[in-house]
Amino acid sequence: MNKTGKTSLNKKLLKSIVLFAASLVIATSALVGAQYLHSQMRNYSKQAFDFARTAANIIDGDRVLGYVETGEKDEYYYEILDFLNVTQLETNLKYYYVFVPYENDLVYVWDAVNVEGACELGHHEEYMSEESKAATFEIFRQDPPEKISIQKDKTYGHIASAYSPIFNSSGDPVAVVGVDLSIPGLRRTIVMYMLLVLAAIFTITLIAQALFYTFIEKNIIKPITQLTKSTGKMIENLESDNEVDIDIHTGDEIEELADAVKKMDRDLHEYILELSAVTAEKERIGTELNVAKRIQEGMLPSIFPPFPDRDEFELYAFMMPAKEVGGDFYDFFMVDDTHIALVMADVSGKGVPAALFMAISKVLIKTAVQAGRSPGEALERVNMQLLEGNDTGHFVTVWLAVIDITTGKGVAANAGHEHPALRRADGDFEIIKYRHSPAVATLEGLKYREHDFTLSPGDSLFVYTDGVTEATNESMELMGEERMIDALNINKDVNTDELLMTVKREIDSFAGNAPQFDDITMMIFKYKGA
Repeated sequence: MNKTGKTSLNKKLLKSIVLFAASLVIATSALVGAQYLHSQMRNYSKQAFDFARTAANIIDGDRVLGYVETGEKDEYYYEILDFLNVTQLETNLKYYYVFVPYENDLVYVWDAVNVEGACELGHHEEYMSEESKAATFEIFRQDPPEKISIQKDKTYGHIASAYSPIFNSSGDPVAVVGVDLSIPGLRRTIVMYMLLVLAAIFTITLIAQALFYTFIEKNIIKPITQLTKSTGKMIENLESDNEVDIDIHTGDEIEELADAVKKMDRDLHEYILELSAVTAEKERIGTELNVAKRIQEGMLPSIFPPFPDRDEFELYAFMMPAKEVGGDFYDFFMVDDTHIALVMADVSGKGVPAALFMAISKVLIKTAVQAGRSPGEALERVNMQLLEGNDTGHFVTVWLAVIDITTGKGVAANAGHEHPALRRADGDFEIIKYRHSPAVATLEGLKYREHDFTLSPGDSLFVYTDGVTEATNESMELMGEERMIDALNINKDVNTDELLMTVKREIDSFAGNAPQFDDITMMIFKYKGA
């Protein structure tokens, strides 16, 4: 202790060296132990996956589910069981089995009988843990990752598990081969190995500490003291143009460090200036994107009911945009006093280029239809116009229909867009599928197929973009057509606006806290009759 009550720099340095040495010993030992463990587990993993892949390649995937469904065993079944039994006996495998995973449990197909408690065909068993369930379903797909699973269970002990999927002739996963390897004494081996490493590193560190302490005290402490005082003023100088005053001329790395600190001080001043400019530019771009987004939304019809003087139909539509400026759009307009046009489209890509392409497409489609062209002819015309100078390679999928509101007869053309859903009066919504034409702005000289249909009073037509069916939840599952149809049929007899709000609530409930990656656009047309 010195007169000020503070510990001297020499003693601090000594304590620091001791602390650093201890930390180095611990960290190095842990690193070496971890590397040793990794090496051992890599060997276990390779061995386990070799056995799992071998069984998966041998087993005929087209037969597996038949055994689960019927519970009957045949000659082939016993051939596979014999293979599993022999392999387990001649190796260090603890368990060798085949099962079909389900949501809440798994069902055994084969299980080597050389161990106590082997499971028979059709035996149901809960997953050992949530980690085991997650690992199972992670590999139950095409090209699964090979990742060993370490688990400790009262029933099965400390084991390393490897899984490999079995595919049928169609390439779909139907079952899983499981391999469990016992890991006896691995922890004790690692502890002993680490103790030896710890002793060796500790001894070497003490010797090095004693040899270099005198040199450090003489050649480093004093320059470091000056450097410390100077660098302490760096933060104070950041808000001004002043640079730190460092005067060190030791002719070694300490002087290089001092020069580096002075350079860092200058770089920090320059970085702060650049960061301020970049932040301002980013805020400007964000403001412009928000303006573009509002302009894009403003181009879509938003007043409902859109034709309050028309009693022949009821119509409602909306778009729930994603964070980025996108390319979804819908449109509807009266072609003449007895015909209405409905448009649902999705431009490829995101950002301002897609939004500009969307605006041009919307105008061209409306112009072509109002010029008297049928849906197929209109898309043919728009395709030709959009291909002119389309250097960005954008294209647009379009569903376009013109409906005679006095008779309910309509003509639709589908350029690579989603299939519409139709509900007949007093019935349920169903997907209507027919052959599509290619998207607009993809190839020159395209002819677009037209599809005739007739709506009766009480029928409803629902169109949408892929943002609806491809809405994703936190488990990376897609909403899909089936869930969408279920959502439509929940309150199918309510007004069109209430119906779309029901679908929106179901999408929000399904997605949960998952981010929205694409625009969600929907439109429903209910025909009431003349």
